[in-house]
Amino acid sequence: MTVAKEYKPTEIEPKWQARWAEDRLYEAHEDPARQKYYTLVMFPYPSGDLHVGHWYNYAPADAFARFQRMHGFNVMHPIGFDAFGLPAENAAVKRGIHPFTWTVGNIERMREQLRSLGSVFDWSREVATCFPDYYRWNQWLFLQFYNKGLAYKAKKPANWCPSCNTVLANEQVVDGACERCGTIVTRRDIDQWLLRITDYADELLDFSRIDWPEKIKIMQTNWIGRSTGAEIVFRAESGQEIPVFTTRPDTTFGVTFMVLAPEHPLVEQLTTSARRQAVDEYVEQARRATEIERLSTEREKTGVFIGSYCLNPLNGERVPIWVGDYVLYTYGTGAVMGVPAHDTRDFVFARRYGLPIPVVIAPPGWEGGELPEAYVGEGAMVNSGQFDDLPSKEGIERVIEYLEEHGLGKRRVNYRIRDWLISRQRYWGTPIPIVYCDTCGVVPVPVEDLPVLLPEDAEFRPTGESPLKLHHGFVNTTCPICGQDAVRETDTMDTFVDSSWYFLRYTSPNDDREPWDREKVGYWLPVDQYMGGAEHAVMHLLYSRFFVKALRDMGLLDIDEPFTHLFNQGIITKDGTKMSKSRGNVVNPDDFVSRMGADTVRAYLMFIGPWDQGGDWSDQGIAGVYRYMNRAWNLVQAVLLAGLPSGEPAAGEQSPGVRDLRRWTHKTIRRVTEDIERFRFNTMLAALMEFTNYLGSVQGSEVARTPAWSEAIRTLLLLLAPTAPHLAEEMWHELGLPYSIHNQPWPSWNEALAAEEQITLVVQVDGKVRERLNVPVGIGDEEAKGQALASANVRKFLDNRRVANVVYVPGRLVNIVTAK
Repeated sequence: MTVAKEYKPTEIEPKWQARWAEDRLYEAHEDPARQKYYTLVMFPYPSGDLHVGHWYNYAPADAFARFQRMHGFNVMHPIGFDAFGLPAENAAVKRGIHPFTWTVGNIERMREQLRSLGSVFDWSREVATCFPDYYRWNQWLFLQFYNKGLAYKAKKPANWCPSCNTVLANEQVVDGACERCGTIVTRRDIDQWLLRITDYADELLDFSRIDWPEKIKIMQTNWIGRSTGAEIVFRAESGQEIPVFTTRPDTTFGVTFMVLAPEHPLVEQLTTSARRQAVDEYVEQARRATEIERLSTEREKTGVFIGSYCLNPLNGERVPIWVGDYVLYTYGTGAVMGVPAHDTRDFVFARRYGLPIPVVIAPPGWEGGELPEAYVGEGAMVNSGQFDDLPSKEGIERVIEYLEEHGLGKRRVNYRIRDWLISRQRYWGTPIPIVYCDTCGVVPVPVEDLPVLLPEDAEFRPTGESPLKLHHGFVNTTCPICGQDAVRETDTMDTFVDSSWYFLRYTSPNDDREPWDREKVGYWLPVDQYMGGAEHAVMHLLYSRFFVKALRDMGLLDIDEPFTHLFNQGIITKDGTKMSKSRGNVVNPDDFVSRMGADTVRAYLMFIGPWDQGGDWSDQGIAGVYRYMNRAWNLVQAVLLAGLPSGEPAAGEQSPGVRDLRRWTHKTIRRVTEDIERFRFNTMLAALMEFTNYLGSVQGSEVARTPAWSEAIRTLLLLLAPTAPHLAEEMWHELGLPYSIHNQPWPSWNEALAAEEQITLVVQVDGKVRERLNVPVGIGDEEAKGQALASANVRKFLDNRRVANVVYVPGRLVNIVTAK
């Protein structure tokens, strides 16, 4: 006697994972005869353990890739590791272990965990950015940017610890102090490498070729910060020009002070001897604050008068010059004209320091008095000489024309975005391939000498200094041009360089002749569907777009954008709060995989809530999904015992039971398909659960002996395959169907079969729901009204009252209105 098998995911899942790997089932190959579909989820940093947040990223993404694969697309779904970064270097100091050893160990651990997910990752394409065969091409790309003038070196402020005598990353500054020694951190200008992302500012504002979430486009637009206005040249009484950018040149007659950034070179030149000590102390204090702190809207705006004046170019009035930390030298011109009557920040500053606040744009109804607060809207220009009575909008244009005609300024577009600073004063990153020679100057390392390797015997000291500076074998070299003694650049690259092109490397990860194969990139790129966190909006996602556009202009690519479609997933929480080790609420998925199986964890993470909104982990919730997996398993086990009817459902007249079964089958295909297409995995799972429950309710009936039953069972497994790939594969195999279920075509639905035969009609009496009627689809107006009025429940609420009106909303409700 045949006995139904028990659901044992810990036996089933490793078996099929091994079979898929042995058969190379998920390896992708270029095939011009097939339509490609490149799906990609942001690659992880190898932190050591795959936590449930990783699973929340990868499980739905994997289901989507499987879904597209079953639709007949040639799907590539690769994976790799974003393996450089400061945490590995910190681990080297704390644990006395080399960053390479720590990172590679973590990669091996995470690779094993990722395989347990049962994913469609194409492991033959794996990349890890810390290996020379990858970062060699980072260096090659840097040289292409350098040769095109897109990489350059300039003095930029950096965090400086005077005790450790080194530059610190932002992450190493805690409450304004060095995290290692506690010394107050200052800001120091040092030579650093940058990439000219600003050259692409306007093109990066064009989103017409991509389908991305609106919030990401808004974040990038705001980060780029394009604004139009005028550059006006004020002149110090000692002769120096002080250009300022403003979007409101119509307010120039209202300037009563000028503020220079603490880093502005004119601060040193224009500060009088009487004000020198106060200014120096203020500048030193300002250098201890980060740019984020200085720009905070909650931070009090402060400044110090430097003792000098400049002249307003429009009215010749003397304007006192101040230094203020809320002005950044790296933004605009590093100088801001203060118009307190028409700028909220300037108004607060002027009130604090007793500076005049003349009105030059009249608010509605203004009668000439003082303003209680800054007026930033439009109005008529007043106290503005020849421009009086002009509407401010027209005044902007007229003032710019005047400035240009008299050589006092010019029309200008300004951007908030600044060039991308890629220098990092640390070891665990890609060495920048530059040599410094006393005779030849700055010399790029020849391509044939790449890669410039990180020394394996670097010594890690808790001083904060990069080990590269202390490694004589690395630093000391010869000039590629003249052969004389030279020194290497000891800065390494920002790790966002690694992730700005990794999606290209996946197309030919083992190519040792070039970073990517042009023909393969031409087949696979752009990425069709990219999936990852919204927190990368103004870094990784923006930098990748910049890289692709720059490489296109160098003739190295033929695409304009890296990712056609983008989806941002939400965040998994526990007990309503973000998971963290300090809170003790981190969920280890391995614990649940070992008890309930990967399919259950995958399905629960998809069921927990809308993927873009996240959800709260519940141990009871995952137990419910495990019970569902058992129900689906037991249903198919019962089918195995009873036997699967042969043949295909016949067209034409069918019994009511068969019609109902086929309707459930086809409407579920439609629901699941549409839900996966829209990343609505939670409602997709709900549809599968309802379908399974329905099948369980009729499995002992006459319909379970018809071909329609076979269609329904096969359909259930096919629809489950993207979510629960192991369970679906095992049941498909048990039913004797062709290997592999993941190579089968996705089922299609017949719209006529999926259509409901009946609908539920809501009946209201004077606006209150009194009945629900099951009626045929397409019921006519009069018949619907008649059935509603004939209902016993409805009649008792009418209570012999006269019916004044009956309104039928087709397919939805009947509203009966009685006479008062």
